Parts: sequence; C-alpha cells; structure tokens
Amino acid sequence: MARPALTVRRSLGTVAASLLMLTAACSSGASSNRAVSNADSSTTTAGGGTAKQVGAGHTCDQGPTSKDVKAAPVPGVATDRTLTSFDGTKIRLHWFPVDGASKDEPAPTVLMGPGWSLAGDTAVDGGALFGAMSIKALHQAGYNVLTWDPRGFGQSEGNAEIDNSAFEGHDGQVMLDWVAEQPEALTDGPGDPRVGMVGFSYGGAIQLVLAAIDCRVDVIVPGIAWHSIETALFKNRTVKSGWASILSNTGGGHVDPHITSASKTGITTGLLSKEDEAWFVARGPGDLVDEITVPTLIVQGTVDGLFTLAEGTTNYASFRRRDIPTAMIWFCGGHGTCLTDPGDPDRVSQVEQAWLKRYLTGDTAVDTGPRFEFVDQDGTSWTAPDLPKADGSIEVTGSGSLALKAEGAAGPSTVKPAQPDLLSGLVNGITPGPATNSVDVSVDPGQFSGTEFALGAPSLSLTYSGTSPAGDKPTRVFAQLVDESGKLVVGNQVTPIQVVLDGQTHTVKVDLEPIAQKLTPGEKLTLQVVAVTPAYATPRLGGQITLSQIHLTVPTVSKGITKR
Repeated sequence: MARPALTVRRSLGTVAASLLMLTAACSSGASSNRAVSNADSSTTTAGGGTAKQVGAGHTCDQGPTSKDVKAAPVPGVATDRTLTSFDGTKIRLHWFPVDGASKDEPAPTVLMGPGWSLAGDTAVDGGALFGAMSIKALHQAGYNVLTWDPRGFGQSEGNAEIDNSAFEGHDGQVMLDWVAEQPEALTDGPGDPRVGMVGFSYGGAIQLVLAAIDCRVDVIVPGIAWHSIETALFKNRTVKSGWASILSNTGGGHVDPHITSASKTGITTGLLSKEDEAWFVARGPGDLVDEITVPTLIVQGTVDGLFTLAEGTTNYASFRRRDIPTAMIWFCGGHGTCLTDPGDPDRVSQVEQAWLKRYLTGDTAVDTGPRFEFVDQDGTSWTAPDLPKADGSIEVTGSGSLALKAEGAAGPSTVKPAQPDLLSGLVNGITPGPATNSVDVSVDPGQFSGTEFALGAPSLSLTYSGTSPAGDKPTRVFAQLVDESGKLVVGNQVTPIQVVLDGQTHTVKVDLEPIAQKLTPGEKLTLQVVAVTPAYATPRLGGQITLSQIHLTVPTVSKGITKR
C-alpha cells in the first residue's frame, strides 16, 4: 500500500461540503484477473480469466459478495432503502431508475458518490456544481442512478474510514449486489450489473477503491480525487493545516478516532504521532490504483490546493503504464478558487458524458476526444495525444537569506476571482499569495510565441545553512512561483521543503507542485522561497536560513499541443 498520512477531524457543513463536491483486478483470485487492450474492440485476458470487452460491458465471475442482500424500504421516502452492509452497518441508499427502465428494457446504472461529509444527492431536478454530474443529466443520458450516504455521514451508521477498501469499499460491493437485483438494472451476468461511477473528491476516490477490488465496475470517472493521503495532505512530511482546519471546523458526522487525533496534532504542531501515521498508511486508494483495469477518465483541478495535479498524474501514470483505456482533463477549479479565466464551464461535463456513453453503453461511434486536455490561465483549452513530456526547460539560479518569521507570509491572496466563485469565501484565507518576506529569483521565460507552456512539476535544488531556536515544531521553508502580471501564485500552488537548521551546509532537492501555465511573450515569473504560508502548518520560527545556491528547472513543452 501507498502511505497516506493525514486527513481531517470532522465533516464539512452542508454548504461548504456542497462546494467541495466539485468542487481491476477482481479480489476473488488469479482466475478473475484480466487485462484490457487499449484498442476499442480488442479483448485480451490475463491469468486465464474470462475476457472483458472494453466499453460494452463484460461478464464478471466475481459474483455477489453477499448471498442475502437486505435493503428495507424507508417509510415515507419512496426512493430510499436501508441497506445492511457486510458488517451489519446500515447504509442509506437513494435509488432513481430512469423513466422507461423495466425488467424487459433494463438500463445501465451509474453510482454517484458524494463529497466528504455529504449525504447522497437526491435532487432529481437540480443541477450540479463545476461540471460534476447531476441525477437529471444522467437520467437524460439514459442511466439509472444510485446515490448513497457513505458510512458515518447522513443517515448511514458507522464511522467514516476515508474510502477504505475494507469498509467503504466493501459497502460498495454490497451496493453492487443490490443493484444487480433491481429489475430496472441491466446486467452482464448473474449478480453483475452494468455499472459506471461518477463523483468528485470523496466521491472520486471511492471509484478508484471499488474498481480496484471488484471487477463488476465497468467504467469510472473520478473527479478531483487523490492517490495517497500522505502526498496530498502530508506533502514532504508537512501538514496541510489550511485544509485540515477547514474540514475540521465545519459539519458533523462520525469519523474514526484516528482522524480526530491526527487533525488535532497536525494543526497544532505540524506533526503526527507514529500510531496515527501508521493508521493512515493502511488506507488507499494508493497502490490499489495498480489493480484497476477498467476505462478511467481522470478529472483534476489546476488550482486545487487539497488534491493537486500530482495526485491525478500519479494515477494516470499507472493506467498508461499498463495500457488501460484512460484520459485526463485539467480544469481551473477543484478544491480551490480560480483566480484566472476558467474557460468553458460546461467542458468537464461534456467530456464525462462522452466517456460514459462510449464505455458504459459501448457506443464506439462516440468521440471521447484527446487523451489529455488542460486549460491555461487565459481560459483557453489545449489538447495533446498524451500527457506531454518536456521538450525544453527554463533554468535559473540565485541566492539570498531569509528571516524565519511570521511577518511577510506568502498570502493569503488578495486577488479576486475573474468570475463569480462560490468557493472563494471558503478558501480565500488559505490561498497562497506573493510574499514580502522572501528570497526571490527572477524566472524570465524569454520571448516565446505564446504556444509554449510551463507544464508539469518544476524541480528545485537548495544549498543552504541556518539555525533556529529549539522547539517541537519541524523546520521548513516553502517555494512558489508568482505570475508578476497578475500578482498571483501560479495555480495557487506552494510546496513545503524540509530543512535541517543545525548551522551546517546541506542540499535538498524537491519537485514543486505541477503547474499549467502558458508562457506569453514578455511574461515574468518569480520563484519565491518563503518562511510561512497559510496553506501549511506554521513551522518553527526564529533564526535565519542562508540559501547559498538556488537552482530551479521549469519544464516546458512547445510541441504536440493543439488549441481545442
């Protein structure tokens, strides 16, 4: 398993969590393992399993995981059932068959998971935020819809275990058992419903988990999900306290005590106990992503401060390495506020719908678009046949000394969103901004034509020495790129860097958070190394760090990218 390490204590309140929504090999043994060709009509097998037809449903020999599925109607709520899960926990379901679906004419089903702390969506006539799917849109496309209250939230029992395969994952398996029994649901075999999954954030990660442990899932569209809680919320062993505080101080629900403990110590000290860290290490998706063999569309946000582009690219790399049908789209959104032009607000939902139609209904005439698409800071969408590799770079060097003090911190940003942004009020206080206490290095992209991009993760090397007073908090500095034309941090991204302040000379090398920035003629960027940012826990302050050598490499791409 990968090493997730930190999450949050309590759930988001209804309003805040609604905003945050936008924002496999089978487990039954080697005989069930299967690989899928990337060709539309190809069928291949691995381990002697039954062949799986890409995008047309498949017969899965997993079979029901619960021999006696129990789901009692909820009095007065025609859409609701109370499902008894594998361990006796009661899970509230919300079932919305599409008009016209019947035993004689069954329809495919889409499972739509909610964001952290939320109950399942029940708004049949409502829209959805920021490109997330809605029940209405899925009905219009011809799908049954199942939503649910994850354990610990809404009307479901139990404690939230952060989309753990042993808990929320098994809950999902029992839900698949239940769907297979519904007369309106199309099946590919006994106990095996034709199923796709959508959902953002917490509802994105559960897709990765369930598809990894149960081969009955046919296609997934995880939005602004994560790979590892460790890399997402404990980047370079530094607590992302800005988001931890937001998630901790709003809402309700029932969560595992380790979540409460980790949140308390993480926010106050920036550290985790070994016990709490070990608990998170055992949770996914993490390495479970390597077990997914179904078509997967990854949706990630360029300004997402919680689950950054790095989480999506890690997942994407697994699918591409194993030749799984996959694509990825980056939009200006996610767990963050878009301070630049967001571009087409309907683009994400258009791609999601095309992906479902192609791989859930098996319609090979559907054009799902390029494998990779992203939006730049001007709201223009660009495409490429794959996630591009750098064909150039910008390299700069510098030096300087930084006082380790709270004054002059990197934010919060004072830039207002280019368009009305419902998340801005929630995240303004933790969005990075240009610092006044910093070591600055000018990054001059040169006179480009406007079709070159800083795309991917810049790499940074620091040779340094310094001292700080004794204390319990860790010693850290942070790095960010500032767009001087807009006086904002590129992608709202800041990266923590572990430093040893013992008076000796050390060198540290880190990858910064990935960015997607068009390099316009005459544009000026500035690397800032800073002492404090509202996005992360405040490190030990006092003393000074001298950066005798700073070396930054920004990967650039100029070939193979086309305006959409």
